[in-house]
Amino acid sequence: MTSPQDSSFFFLGSSRRESLFAGAAMLSAGAVALLAGRDALAQGTKASSARGESDVRILNTARGAELEAIAAYQLGAESGLLGPQAKALALEFQGHHKEHADVLAGTVRKLGGQPVEPKARYEFPTDKLKAEADVLRFAAGLERGAVSAYLNAVPLFQDRALAQAAASILGDEAMHWAVFRQVLGEKPLVPGAFMS
Repeated sequence: MTSPQDSSFFFLGSSRRESLFAGAAMLSAGAVALLAGRDALAQGTKASSARGESDVRILNTARGAELEAIAAYQLGAESGLLGPQAKALALEFQGHHKEHADVLAGTVRKLGGQPVEPKARYEFPTDKLKAEADVLRFAAGLERGAVSAYLNAVPLFQDRALAQAAASILGDEAMHWAVFRQVLGEKPLVPGAFMS
């Protein structure tokens, strides 16, 4: 197993790494502000049966993805491959996913549904995680997938307040992805002008 110091992340100068992590903390505060949309989720009320059932399915799908992200971040944190700053960042982002999952569960209940539970076991590509950079790339890929999933879910909500709240979570996931791209030495911007 390769030590964290061998990863490409550590080729960055110490001051640059520190400024990237400091910037991540500021972005995370901004992400929390974006989560103001969670109020719309928390205030969810029972809608008409068909509309409510559709929104519950979408919310539960999102909750399932958030639970998977929580498990993935736990795997990364326990891998022994992350340095102290990267581990702190991963745990902070995991905390965001926990908040998302909790609010989504509460909203599902308010809409009369039953929130999905975490899987007993998740399949992650652990054989490919050999260094810190591998773990960070894996996390970046999960965040990119979350951005895409929320982007596709937003127009499907019958309740527009729920769509707006999901869009605020999308913003948080996009910031996570951008932070990981920058920490990995990639341009933090999405690869193109539009996300699909």
